[in-house]
Amino acid sequence: MKRIVVADSGPLIGLARVNQLDLIEKLYHQITITSMVLEELKLSSEKPGAKKISAAVDAGWIAVCRLKKKDDDSILNMLVDAGEAESIQLALAQNADILIIDDRKGRKIAKSRKVRIIGIGGILIAAKRKGLLDKVAPIINDLADVGYRLSPDLCRRILELADEG
Repeated sequence: MKRIVVADSGPLIGLARVNQLDLIEKLYHQITITSMVLEELKLSSEKPGAKKISAAVDAGWIAVCRLKKKDDDSILNMLVDAGEAESIQLALAQNADILIIDDRKGRKIAKSRKVRIIGIGGILIAAKRKGLLDKVAPIINDLADVGYRLSPDLCRRILELADEG
């Protein structure tokens, strides 16, 4: 059975910047993003990771879906940025199995709407459990080196769950 996976921009950018974007394809085969997330990814720019994400879109394993606007758009947009709001709305509209999102407010809102979420940490743990990674710690360090923010407590928890803590 094919799983429906929606992604926000943050985790895609973070994983692309540390050369681990392919973990998402290996775990989920295909993901969907909204047109707003596509805009946030700035694929035509020289930003780190943009070329890798652009190649994934071209290859088709990152698919773009235009979202039909709903009545609660304005409320959601006041709580989180437009990309996160659209990602949550798309996950709800498609009855997604998983929403890949790291933003704390976005995660809280998605959970309150019964959307199952996973972040970079969960992706790294799943990848290690499936034998796609030997160690999670070096990637967490790489993420920190490129400025991707994960709290020290979260890093410790990820390492514990990956049997590295």
